[in-house]
Amino acid sequence: MTTVAQIQEQTQYKMTRSIETLRENFTKLRTGRASTGLLDHIHVEYYGSMSPLSQVANLGVADARTLTVQPWDSKMIPMIEKAIMQSDLGLNPATNGNVIRIPLPPLTEERRRELTKVVRHEGEEAKVAVRNLRREANEGVKKLEKAKEISEDDVTRAEKDIQKLTDKYIAEIDQLVANKEKEVMTV
Repeated sequence: MTTVAQIQEQTQYKMTRSIETLRENFTKLRTGRASTGLLDHIHVEYYGSMSPLSQVANLGVADARTLTVQPWDSKMIPMIEKAIMQSDLGLNPATNGNVIRIPLPPLTEERRRELTKVVRHEGEEAKVAVRNLRREANEGVKKLEKAKEISEDDVTRAEKDIQKLTDKYIAEIDQLVANKEKEVMTV
């Protein structure tokens, strides 16, 4: 038997995961400065299986506009270069001995505006996820009422608590979106 407290706990956990997912998505968005987070989603074939770049090479930030990738196995250099070029990042790696340097071109005003649209879209998707979790939680509470396990007052109280939780996470999403937009638009 599920209780109202368990429903609220599960909902809070899932809403927290939605926020974490949004943060992860934001690290992949390129802003004015170099970050190894840009390369997190790039996978390379390594001995027959696809492995994250961070598991086959040492990733670093040389300066504000340059990332470095130092493969542990020098035979991997061509495959890593190919994976970076084929990614959706639009980057052109340059090999210098055993180190792959990835210069990040400066963002144009137009590209910054496109990125803010992407930021808003990611934020909106996170809000939709949180609202869906609210709906699921409210449905769970209603089922408990139908099964005569809780009273109408308990339902009202639980729905208010769930709404407070939802409002808290929506506000956090808005704050994250505002901060990321500011970061993207800063030259």
